[in-house]
Amino acid sequence: MFSSARRWLRNNRTPIAIGVGIVGAGYVATQYVLNKINDARERMSSDRIAKENLRRRFEQNQEDCTFTVLALLPTATSNVLAAMNTEQITYEIQQIKGSTKGLKSGAIESTSPPSIADTTMTEEDGKSMATSASIQSESGIHASQIASPTPFSAAAGQDGQQDGASAPRVSRKTKRQLWDDLTISAVTRAFTLVYTLALLTMLTRVQLNLLGRRSYLSSVVTLATGSQQATISLENNDDDNPEQAYGSDFDTNRKYLTFSWWLLNRGWIQVMNRVESAVRTVFGSLSPRDLVSFDRFSDLTMEVRKLVEGSTADERRQTDWLAFLLPPRNEEEEVIRQSGILEDNSMQGGAAAEQSPAALRRLLDETADLIESPSFSHVLTLILDAAFEALVDKKLATEAFELPSQSPFPAPESLELRHSKLILLPKILSVLTRQAHVIGNGVPNEYLQEMETVRALEAFAAVVYSSNWENEIRDEGIVDSAVNVSKGEVESQLIQTLEKSQQTGVGESIVMVDSPGGFEDAWEKAVQQKS
Repeated sequence: MFSSARRWLRNNRTPIAIGVGIVGAGYVATQYVLNKINDARERMSSDRIAKENLRRRFEQNQEDCTFTVLALLPTATSNVLAAMNTEQITYEIQQIKGSTKGLKSGAIESTSPPSIADTTMTEEDGKSMATSASIQSESGIHASQIASPTPFSAAAGQDGQQDGASAPRVSRKTKRQLWDDLTISAVTRAFTLVYTLALLTMLTRVQLNLLGRRSYLSSVVTLATGSQQATISLENNDDDNPEQAYGSDFDTNRKYLTFSWWLLNRGWIQVMNRVESAVRTVFGSLSPRDLVSFDRFSDLTMEVRKLVEGSTADERRQTDWLAFLLPPRNEEEEVIRQSGILEDNSMQGGAAAEQSPAALRRLLDETADLIESPSFSHVLTLILDAAFEALVDKKLATEAFELPSQSPFPAPESLELRHSKLILLPKILSVLTRQAHVIGNGVPNEYLQEMETVRALEAFAAVVYSSNWENEIRDEGIVDSAVNVSKGEVESQLIQTLEKSQQTGVGESIVMVDSPGGFEDAWEKAVQQKS
């Protein structure tokens, strides 16, 4: 039997060897394919986790922008409210009205004056206005028995209030002049706060996304080098560790963020002056006795915006917003000094102090380039559209004109009311006076929420966050420790998905940046992705 088996194996050794070879090769090939499939599955899972962490990191950065705006806005609001004290002018008009009634009845009333905070004005206030330019012709006395209101373009802190026990001071303001001042002040103050909030929102988005970009690029290089900690370092879960989110150069970051001081303390004055000039041109001919329709006030608001922002797309792109947001170079050191940072650095010295100026200069130059880009003006126009729509089409329409709430498809009766229903100007001014406090101090801030619903704002932030990476890598030396990383590997990691689901869960905002092109090229790609 054994001899037969040996004889059979000897006669069939070739087919047997071929069969064993085929089986072995099949096993090896199967294992190779399975390993490749497992590697691809792990790689896809790792990429998915990395992209999800990148998305979450970006969204956290935008939430930081929102909280930063809410923290900084009260500073600008207090300055604007102090400079344009609409309530004080209202108080002076009420004093004249009370004094006039007292003289007509034969005695000066001894009741306490109305509260300055009471800004409610009715149609009776407008109807009581005579066409004469002087209180003397109306009641037989001059307006010298009231305190002179402080012009709203004066420095903050001078409220012009009169002590009740002191002697009456002479005022050069007549009742009609006070009404004119009230009209300009109420409209200018509300519009100035809208522009200030919009500019602060844009500046904060630029600043925090530029600072967040370096950490993002470091994470990209970490992924490309295959570090085991790559998927962990992409997400900042430690709220007490700002260096992980915004880089390790704390001195430079602190100085850079300090430049928001310019808008909060100086830039808003330039904004106010431009808005005031436009408001005087458009609203200067109105009197408190005028009846205004909703459509007419909307048209007047648009005329003011055209004078402030520009009437055409080309004019809006050429509008100089940089002067409102960043100081000229000869005043940059003064801005840093106002924050007290120079005094802190004088005791530190060292390499950080030497490195800071170059890094800070690069950040400021890139910020200026972004502010002067057409994309900045475009997004700013869109968020201003949202804010003015909230002010005029929602607040004024419902509170002043008592129109039904706006709907995507308004009824013909609603459209007719917008044109036919007329109210006195003082009623509009009272709503604007109250809304100024809502714009600057509202919690939650409805106007900021409306601005952040503009999808182009998120796209703009995403482009800032992910553009100009090649210069950042070269200037900061991010890849000094990753010399074996090819440019293609880094580019492949830079193709990101930045999406933010809406409350309904439908629709995405996807921004892809797959080349080291300039900011405008990246912005065009973002717009194409969103359209």
